[in-house]
Amino acid sequence: MRLRLIVLAAALVAGCSVTERLNPYRIDIRQGNFVSQEQASQLRPGMTRDQVRFLLGTPMLVDPFHGDRWDYVYYFKTRGREPEERKFAVYFQDGKLARVSGDVVAADSAHPAPELPKSRVIDLGEAPASAPPADAPAGAPEAPPAGESKP
Repeated sequence: MRLRLIVLAAALVAGCSVTERLNPYRIDIRQGNFVSQEQASQLRPGMTRDQVRFLLGTPMLVDPFHGDRWDYVYYFKTRGREPEERKFAVYFQDGKLARVSGDVVAADSAHPAPELPKSRVIDLGEAPASAPPADAPAGAPEAPPAGESKP
């Protein structure tokens, strides 16, 4: 009986030494806005705030004391690796893009970014112009033609 208790105690103590291999699953953590070289290369001095927001997304930080600076911070941690951090700041002057700084730099004007198509065609299907919208309930009143009003 005593031998069994000693063996059991030794097994329990030995079992505690393998906790290095028994780790819970940890998910990859992505936080912030990832700003790529392509996105930074599309930035041009004189762009409006809306144009910059369209290209880069909503900034992670907008300093209430320095409204002319937007900070894009990105943090990515994978299990077993060092975390990846990127910082990118956009500065405005009179509502227009003045300069950028950070880990990702915009391409110089000697090598401009490729021109993106200005418009694209979206096929909405074939529907007669006089047909009511597909989601309108049966018997719903039709809208008056443009320029006319209902009595």
